[in-house]
Parts: sequence; C-alpha cells; structure tokens
Amino acid sequence: MIQIMGFLMFFITVHLVFSLHFVISAQYNVGDQVPISVNKIGPLDNPSETYQYYDLPVCHPARVVQKKESLGEILNADRLANALYELKFRENKVGQILCEKKLSEDDVSKFRNAIINDFYFQMYYDDLPMWGFIGRVEDNSWNGDEKGLKYFLFKHVQFDVLYNSDQVIEIRAFSDPAHVVDITNNDEVTVQFTYSVSWNETFVPFKKRMDKYSRASLLPTPRQIHWFSFINSFVIIVLLMGLLVMMFLRHLKNDLKKFSGGDEEEDKEVGWKYIHGDVFRPPSQLHLFSAILGSGTQFLIVLVFLFIMAFLGILYPYNLGSLSTSVVVIYSLTFPAAGYCTASFHCQFLRTGWEKSVLLTGILYLGPLFLTVFILNIVAMSFGATAALPLGTIVVILLLYTLVAMPLLALGGMIGQRFSSEFQAPSVTKRVAREIPSLTWYMKTPGQMFVGGLLPFSAIVLELHHLYASMWGYKIFTLSGILFITFIILIVLTAMLSVGMTYIQLSLEDHEWWWRSILRGGSTAIFMFGYCIYYYAKSDMNGSLQLLFFFGYNACLCYAFFLMLGTISFYVSWIFVRHIYHAIKSE
Repeated sequence: MIQIMGFLMFFITVHLVFSLHFVISAQYNVGDQVPISVNKIGPLDNPSETYQYYDLPVCHPARVVQKKESLGEILNADRLANALYELKFRENKVGQILCEKKLSEDDVSKFRNAIINDFYFQMYYDDLPMWGFIGRVEDNSWNGDEKGLKYFLFKHVQFDVLYNSDQVIEIRAFSDPAHVVDITNNDEVTVQFTYSVSWNETFVPFKKRMDKYSRASLLPTPRQIHWFSFINSFVIIVLLMGLLVMMFLRHLKNDLKKFSGGDEEEDKEVGWKYIHGDVFRPPSQLHLFSAILGSGTQFLIVLVFLFIMAFLGILYPYNLGSLSTSVVVIYSLTFPAAGYCTASFHCQFLRTGWEKSVLLTGILYLGPLFLTVFILNIVAMSFGATAALPLGTIVVILLLYTLVAMPLLALGGMIGQRFSSEFQAPSVTKRVAREIPSLTWYMKTPGQMFVGGLLPFSAIVLELHHLYASMWGYKIFTLSGILFITFIILIVLTAMLSVGMTYIQLSLEDHEWWWRSILRGGSTAIFMFGYCIYYYAKSDMNGSLQLLFFFGYNACLCYAFFLMLGTISFYVSWIFVRHIYHAIKSE
C-alpha cells in the first residue's frame, strides 16, 4: 500500500504543479489589451440550463472564435468565445458604440423570451467573472395600462474596473436601466448597443482579489449559522460518546470479565460470545462487498486530496473548471488504491476470483455514472444547452478510462493480491451458521439504517444546505476549513454509531454484521438525497432539463457518499469486532 500511495503522491503532485498556472498574475501597461471573453447565458433560476452567449442576436465579432478549453471548463458547461468589447488597461470610455443592430421580429422574440425567463450573461475579464442581465420586466397594470407587462432590453453596459499598479483586481458589469428599448411588441427595431468603462485604483493585493467572492459567506448571519451548526454537531458527538462510554464501561467490560473467568453460568448471560464461531464467517456476495470497499476507499482519498488543494489555494471560486479537472484527474489516478483494497480484502478469505472483484470495482460507480451522463447529454443536446458534452470530450474521457484508469486498477489489484495474507480469525468458524433469534423491528436492517443515517445527517444538514446553495445556486462557498471540519464530524459520528450499533447487534446474537455495517453507514447518503428533494421543492428551479440534471447528478453524488461512508463504517466495525474477540479467551 505504501508503494501505491507513493505512486499517487507523485502523479498528483505533478497535477498540482501544472494547476498553478491558474493563479499566475498578469501585468499590463497603460493601453494594453486585457483578454475578455464571453461565456454563456441562461435563466437565473436554472443553473444547469445555460446556452452559448451568441445564441442570442447580440453584437458579435466578424469572426467568432471559440476558446480552446480545458476538460474542466467543458465539464463545467463553459463555452468561452472572443468578445467585441475592448477594455484596454486603464483607459476610460464613455458611451462607446459596440454596434448598431437591426432586430427582426424573430430577434425581438428571442430577446423577449430571454427577459421573461430572467436571463443573465456571464463574461470573463483577466480570468475574473462578471455577470449582467439581458433586460427587465415592468408591470404597468396598476396604473391602468391595458397592456400590463412591458419588456425592456438593456442596450448599455457599464464596466467598473479596479486596478492595483499594473494588475487587474476587480471588475463589475452593470446593465444600465436608464438605457433601454421597449420590445413588448413584435416589431422590427434598430438598437445601438453601447458600453462605458471606468477605472479606479485600489490597494487590494493581487493575491486577495478572489476574496470578493467569499464576502457573502462571511457576513454575520451566515457565520452565526455556521457556529450553530458546529454547536449542534458537537452536542450530538458528546451525547453519543457518553452513551458509548457508559455502554462499554458497564456492559462490555463486564462481559469480557465473565467470559474470561470461565463461569459457565455467567457465560450464558453474554450474548455476543455465543456467536464467536459465526461472527467471522465471510460475508455473502464477497465480490460485491470487496468492490464496495475499494470504491469507498478511493472516494475517501479523492476527498482528502481535494481538501489539500483547497488549503493550498489552488481551488477557488470560478477558477475556470479547475475543480472539475482536479476531480477527474485525481479520481483516475487513485484507481490503484481501489484495486489494491479490493483485491487484498477479497484474498483474505478467498485466493481465487479476485479478478472479478477488481473488475466489478471498475464498473460499480462508473457504470451508473456513465449511464446517467449519457442520458443527460442527450437531453442537453436536444435543448441546445452548453451542458452537452462535445464528441471530442466524450472520446477523451473514454480513453482516459480505458487507457489510464483500468490499467491502474488492474495494477493495484495485482499488488493487493500479491501482498495480501489469509485472514486469521480469533476463533474457529463453525461449519453451520447459528440461527439468528427473532429481532424487534427497530433492530432489523431498516431500523438501524434509519438511526445510523439520521444522526450524522442532522449534524451536517445546515452545512449541507450551504453546499447545495453553492452547487445549484449562486452562493459562493469558499470556507474550505468549515467544510473540512464538517467532513470530520461526519466521519466521527459515522464511526461512533457503527461501533455502538455493531455491539448491540452482536449482543442480540445477530452475527450478520458485515453488510449491515455498510448499509447503516451509507444510509446518511439516503437522507442527503431526501434533502435534495426538499431543496428542489423549495427552490425556484423549473423545467425538465433542470429537473433531470439536478436529480441525476445529485443521485451520483449521494451514491459516492454511500460507498465512502459505508466503507468507513465497515472498517471501524471490523476493527472493533476483531478487538473484542481477541480480548477474550478462546474456547
């Protein structure tokens, strides 16, 4: 495993080095051309429903040139192209004519539909994002106007740019409501589009220019919500820890003493000792079980590396697809760890057939993910949305999967098989499994999943809301430290509940703890998906495209958390079970 981790560290370090080009500062002289690109447009309420900027009949260059984008930018639905605007460094402009355009009835209809759906536009200036609106709607029915709603197209954009010495620090774009044209009727109209540029000096250093996007997360009210979330999680952890300490001190310690003392009458009072011959019986569906452990371990490693990149400042808001690129690269390079964990666990119980387990690891998550992406891609193509992946990108992803990920998975599997050793159970496993006594409904798998998922979910739900607001809204979540603490709290609660509920299960002479430990740990992801339904119902998102994208990608995200948390829950229970049975005398 050490060799595998060294291999991963090398390649991911190389990726981090090449990622540093995102934060290299550009320096300009007065009058220098600063790169500006138009990106996309879309309805404000539907973040997944975006279209190319020039799908609207706006002013455009004589030759539209699409920017060569990275894999992450394409996955992020960015479609950058050259712009007609010229914002030279420290050159002010007032009422600069962009173009004069005669809008046909069809063009007017397109603009009006965009205004009705509250369309915004996005551009990038020196890699800084900016937004503005296409137009506005006015309701004049209150003053007796028979037409009621009126639609106005913005024809002037005001750019306010801040600079420090020879570097661009901040830019804002305003669609001026004082310069509009009425497009309520389907009449041809000639519009002169203009823009102005205002430059002002600031003393904010270049390295802090992205802090602007985190200010909303540092306001007093959100900060109080974060603290309330931590207090809530801390109270839950303290209560659970107190219950576990009481249980272990009062019950488990006495059980160990009774079993070690050899008193046959007292032995009968100890429920979990009677199943010592069954508790280490290999789990059913060993191939699938091993594949879940390999995939869950892989996702845990991916998250750890993403947090490291966030702390190093490589990942920050609107970093032009760096997060998507990092996820794809790190996930691909961590397949050796997945193969190693799968094969090494499988070979502890069965020396043959590990190849099937490793192969299943390769399709356990990516199979449903590729199917979901395929369906969503067809839907996005039918809408003409930028979320549709180009054919070239699809080919690149498939080649990355077949030529990089799968060989690395096989390599990890061979190393895991080579260095695995047969599992030595503390007690001999009986040939015939002991019959499990009848259990009350709340001690069966659904009841344990409910308790095992509800408590961790209740501790993270407030931070989960902020995360969803960042993923499916326009709230900027830049507090990676808070997210990391929440992740640690989630792991701690999952581990504590796993230990406690495994002990209770064994005390009731139920030796089928293997699969249940995974199910109750991963059940938090089921509550997460349930919260997705609630979040969508409370939001203003609408339309079939947004609906499918929201639930499709959230299902894949929750599935990944199910595998990861289930793996954590099992390994903690595995360590606990081995410890308590090693502590007693073998009969």
